[in-house]
Amino acid sequence: MEINQMGKQAEHSQEKTAVEQKITVVIPNYNGIKFIEECLLSLFCQEAGTPEYRVIMVDNGSEDGSRERVEERFPQVSVIALPQNTGFCHAVNVGIRAAGTPYVILLNNDTKVAPRFVTSLYNAIEQKKNAFSVSAKMLMWDRPELLDGAGDRYCVLGWAYSRGKGRPAAGYGQSCRIFSACGGAAIYRSSVFEKIGYFDENHFAYLEDLDIGYRAAIYGYQNYYEPKAEVVHYGSASSGSRYNRWKTGLAAANNVYCIAKNMPFLQIILNLPFLIVGFLLKYIFFVRKGLGICYLKGLAKGLKRSFSKEGKARKIRFCAKNLGNYFSIQWQLYANTLRILKKY
Repeated sequence: MEINQMGKQAEHSQEKTAVEQKITVVIPNYNGIKFIEECLLSLFCQEAGTPEYRVIMVDNGSEDGSRERVEERFPQVSVIALPQNTGFCHAVNVGIRAAGTPYVILLNNDTKVAPRFVTSLYNAIEQKKNAFSVSAKMLMWDRPELLDGAGDRYCVLGWAYSRGKGRPAAGYGQSCRIFSACGGAAIYRSSVFEKIGYFDENHFAYLEDLDIGYRAAIYGYQNYYEPKAEVVHYGSASSGSRYNRWKTGLAAANNVYCIAKNMPFLQIILNLPFLIVGFLLKYIFFVRKGLGICYLKGLAKGLKRSFSKEGKARKIRFCAKNLGNYFSIQWQLYANTLRILKKY
């Protein structure tokens, strides 16, 4: 009788914890042995009063022992081991589907979070009922007084860029609406994924967070930036460098695909002159980096994907009831072009 009673109490406790947990932190990991311990240590040092949360690490077939180290040293982390590197998008989709909580925080393995990180993101999205995502304040690893990003912008030239990158972090202390959250450190409302779809695995990696933020905006949801949620970010830990052949080609392909997928035909025609100028300037930039051919091959790959059977199937169909949302998006595209000149 006593044992049965204890079992029932334990079962009741587990049910209570499951009900109380509103947040799951999903960390995609690929050969992150250099960073993953520091990331998890900071995550498990959140301040008292932080809402209940669990942590899932989705390992993308790491070969450096990082998965084994997490399993050994952090038994409180749920590890989902994939047999090979399936890319950021598939990994986080696996984690999101396994979460089972109203909110999901996506966090890169090359980060260290501040003690109020989880609380600040949770409070921000709870206060904004129409929010799909809230992006954290990302600081540079070696110079934390400078921003790595304060949310993402997207402009009519077809450029996606991190708001405030390289500028003093002190100048970005106000929460605001952004085009999309950076998937490296952001909270998402889980129920919206069921309405708009999950991360598009055709992206593999890069611009997938822009794509899903864009998609959410088409459906009338909004994305925000929260400065109280601070995180230090190393950056390009998986790809090896900021500019390389693999990253350049993949990002170029994804950029074309994102436009073809999310913009209705008439909006593409309206923006085409600006997009041509934007792609031309990007080509010149990458030529100077010795990556011009790689960039052009990426654009061609993006066009091919956009017109493929699978690409057409993922196209967001125009719906008249979303017309006002398209106008709002177009306004942001213009405004964000002007903001580039101000580097804001």
